[in-house]
Amino acid sequence: MRDRLLRMHKAELHVHLDGSLRPGTMLDLAGEIGMELPASGPEALRRWMLVDDARNLDEYLARFEYTIALLQAPEAIERVAYEMVADAAADGVRYLEVRYCPALSTRQGLSMDDAIRAEWRGLQRGEAEFGVVSRIINCSLRHFEPALSVEIAEHSVRMQDHGVVGFDLAGGEAGRPPELHREAFDIAARAGLGITVHAGEAAGWESIFEAIHSCRAVRIGHGTRLRESPELLAFVRDRRICIEINITSNVQTHAVASAADHPVRQYFDAGIPVTLCTDSWLMSGVHLTDEYDTAHRALGFTLPELESMARTAFEHAFIPWPMRLALLGAAQASIASRQ
Repeated sequence: MRDRLLRMHKAELHVHLDGSLRPGTMLDLAGEIGMELPASGPEALRRWMLVDDARNLDEYLARFEYTIALLQAPEAIERVAYEMVADAAADGVRYLEVRYCPALSTRQGLSMDDAIRAEWRGLQRGEAEFGVVSRIINCSLRHFEPALSVEIAEHSVRMQDHGVVGFDLAGGEAGRPPELHREAFDIAARAGLGITVHAGEAAGWESIFEAIHSCRAVRIGHGTRLRESPELLAFVRDRRICIEINITSNVQTHAVASAADHPVRQYFDAGIPVTLCTDSWLMSGVHLTDEYDTAHRALGFTLPELESMARTAFEHAFIPWPMRLALLGAAQASIASRQ
């Protein structure tokens, strides 16, 4: 089963650049700037960065301080983006949306536009070499002032010709409602960017409601608390709003008690568009095939059901419909050739 999942064409819609560095790359980048890391070898660093002791989302996010500190130079950003495409290709991913907050790379004088350009160069190099169509989702963070979110949205609109296809709000969710950043989402949505919001992970269904009705979200990141509101669940189903599911990450942050307790089965059976994602390859210690395998083993998803979720991911990508159709056609042809 796992070999079939590996070979299956997949789309990754929810993965963070600053959560997906290779340990060896972290050591290289730290050596270049004289930064001390909490472990000295690739395997030891991999184990240290893997989140297995977080009590909540905020503790999960704390490890990102190390990776963000390494992403202050354009060469570093470009390298990490390129390596993400290489790693995605090895995992059977054919379409990749990488999300990152460009404001996090401005600590040493780099502009947001230059950070985006560096990420785009890396993705383009990777796409040319490995054939994985790769695009950018820019994030703002909940703890930012709304004015900074507006600035990030404006940069995102300006950089659409550098691979930016979406706008997101991430970061610690509790006590930070998404509607505070409504102006930024209005700017992004009016310019045609795809809107996705981290919601219903560390806060209740109301956060998902606000993301949809105040921020124009057409996709929701995580969405584990959607099951608390049958009315909103039906609305999400009827409006075909896609839920970006991150099983392993949700277990790590205690959004769910276990993989078997994850509501993705409930959502899928209810007819909600759901797709499997990874969140962060480094902190969660998984790639997309792992998440498909977990859905099979822990939640009983069959191969046809997993293939259906893979198609859903391509259908809800933030790229023009003809590109989505081409990717879907290639995925379907791959399935047919194995039958």
